Amino acid sequence: MTHRFALLGGDDDAKVWDELWNDLCHQGCVYDDSFAALPFLAAIATGRAPGDREQAVLMAGLIASAADEERRARYATEIAELLPVARACLAACPADDASTFVYLTQCLLAFEGEPVWSDSLEGLFTEEFEVECPDPGCGAMPFVIFGDHAEDDEAETHPADPSELTGIAQRLHRMASEAGQTGVARGVTYLFGRATCPECDTEFSVSERVAAPATGG
Repeated sequence: MTHRFALLGGDDDAKVWDELWNDLCHQGCVYDDSFAALPFLAAIATGRAPGDREQAVLMAGLIASAADEERRARYATEIAELLPVARACLAACPADDASTFVYLTQCLLAFEGEPVWSDSLEGLFTEEFEVECPDPGCGAMPFVIFGDHAEDDEAETHPADPSELTGIAQRLHRMASEAGQTGVARGVTYLFGRATCPECDTEFSVSERVAAPATGG
């Protein structure tokens, strides 16, 4: 791993980052060895070592989202260094790049120690969340879709009123709105709204179902 980070700063950076992602966070998974990369990523993000700071923040955020209390304590210095860089990357994120904005928001939350929404927000740019119906006798896994591709056989959606959002929902909506991420802000109202299961007509909180561990087989 160390020798790969040492290759950054040259013409082959894109290839090096691809190899690092494959080795340390393959398909979004975080391994025990991934945490050892946090000091290297913090050095890149803060400019002490060559490399792309946004790539460093994105990788470090994914790793930090899987950290338990012991690992957060062990890498507290690195996480504290990465937090303001994540804020700076968010401020520089183009308004037409919803996916990067959402990923950086998850990184920010991961560095802050938010246990749920640091890795459960991708649906804000894919415009759909797959959830499990809360009715134990139903077992349906409906999609909550709120984009232009919504279909009649998906869960009926009931977005929240932005003025009634509180806590993390209010914060996410405000962040997206202030950044010009209108689609993401709209998605927040659906994530923290309600939906109706198309199979059994049970109404449920979308955010509660997204945050709940799946129990289906």
